[in-house]
Amino acid sequence: MRPDDWHLTEDVDDFLARAGDFLRSRPALHTTPLTTTEKLRTLGTEAYKADAPVFGSLERAGEVRAVFYRRTRHGPLSLTPVTPADADALAARLAGLGLVLPVVSAAHDTATTFAEAWQRHTGATPTLSTRIRLYRLGTLTAPEPVPAGRGRRVGEQDREQLFRWHREFAADVGEDVTIDADTWADTRFGDKHYTFWETPDGTPVSMAGMTSLIGGMVRVDPVYTPA
Repeated sequence: MRPDDWHLTEDVDDFLARAGDFLRSRPALHTTPLTTTEKLRTLGTEAYKADAPVFGSLERAGEVRAVFYRRTRHGPLSLTPVTPADADALAARLAGLGLVLPVVSAAHDTATTFAEAWQRHTGATPTLSTRIRLYRLGTLTAPEPVPAGRGRRVGEQDREQLFRWHREFAADVGEDVTIDADTWADTRFGDKHYTFWETPDGTPVSMAGMTSLIGGMVRVDPVYTPA
């Protein structure tokens, strides 16, 4: 495969014009690129001007076969499933541009294949850092009995508690992220909608976040109940 089969751009609108239908064709598999690119589209690339994102689409015979994106030039590379040959072509293209990749995030086989290709082209030695799993909700079964209390949407008055619970959540799951009023919008949590569960006396005891509806799909994340 040729490295130039990969079309690269820093323009999220150009990327979505090329690859949006491909991403929406399998919204569960592409849940993270769909929500991330929507966030960047909403914010506008001006918000990232000092460290512009990079997007890529593998195009062959008039069709998009795979995509990747990096939110920043020094951040992780997120990649949809690709063949070994296409992974090698992408590694050659990016290595030829002199890029440094600290992390590749992808389905296990694709991440392994790309890491091996990157090692061939750059000499970097890959190591496994994190495994995560995506679950699809089938039939929702309501709890019986329903716990005492109620859910309510999180408002501006709850921001400090929301930040504190996210800091605790991040610490519990080993995420190295700064969460406060200045950094919130740039975290993976900042574009989501939140609900608190309150006890009958109005005390919040748990939270759940969800992405906006994109391609008929939402992702519930994070869910956190303090100890």
